Amino acid sequence: MNPKISMPSSQSNLLSPKFLARLEQMELVSRKIFRGRMKGERRSKRKGQSVEFADFRNYVPGDDLRFLDWNLYARLDKLFLKLFLEEEDLHFYGLIDASASMSFGDPSKLQFAKQFIAALGFIALVRADRVRIETLGQPRGQGSPVWRGRQNVWRMVDQLENIEAGEEVSLAEGVKNFGLRNSGKGIVVLISDLMDKAGYETALRSLLAASYDVYVIHVLSREELDPDLQGDLRLVDCEDGDQQEITVTAPLMKRYKQTLAAFLGGAKNYCSRRGMVYLSASSDTSVEDLVLGYLRQRGLVR
Repeated sequence: MNPKISMPSSQSNLLSPKFLARLEQMELVSRKIFRGRMKGERRSKRKGQSVEFADFRNYVPGDDLRFLDWNLYARLDKLFLKLFLEEEDLHFYGLIDASASMSFGDPSKLQFAKQFIAALGFIALVRADRVRIETLGQPRGQGSPVWRGRQNVWRMVDQLENIEAGEEVSLAEGVKNFGLRNSGKGIVVLISDLMDKAGYETALRSLLAASYDVYVIHVLSREELDPDLQGDLRLVDCEDGDQQEITVTAPLMKRYKQTLAAFLGGAKNYCSRRGMVYLSASSDTSVEDLVLGYLRQRGLVR
């Protein structure tokens, strides 16, 4: 029987005890098959050479003779190879955008990202999967620790708690550096507002080129999705300091809503056409509802 995990009060803002109890019954599921470096607790769809028998197939020259079934040969005068279920070691990567714009909102977009990754990371650790949490702004040669096993839950939570907004890196450069640090394949959940003046396309193409199973969580604040503004304003870009003076009018707000809808729709279509799962969420959305509802429907958790 697995031991219960207590919830230190100082860390309860990311994972509540009630949410933990529900997450503990779940597991992550990849849409792809990846060969792990170690034997894990899960079973792969791929036939391998572990101890659990699965099926037979006809022998072909070059097959390992150790796995021939000589009893069948004696009865049928034909050579058959025994196949076995191979245990699979799943890698989960939580990739968080910690740029200055992610500090916006109440709760902030970064706080939402931390809670979201904490929930998925907890599921993975309980199932003995490998977990690595990184931010886009990490230097190319500075990788995060790889956690495995439920005993590392609060080390993972501490790491998430210490992430602060303010990193200065483009989406493309951040994802490129992530790929250079991580050569293994697995599930990558990228959480970002995708606000980059150079666009998000290059970054997402980099993840696809590495054959990751990619989930893009596009988070915006309620203030960005439905702004309550009026009058003369000076807008300041929190990342590069660019300023723009505007007068908020009904036609301007209409154009803003149209531009926002095109931004969200474009990102969704870009991901969908390339086999990435896309989810748009407000930072005040319940992470519990998203994980137990939407992600279960999309097959990432079960």
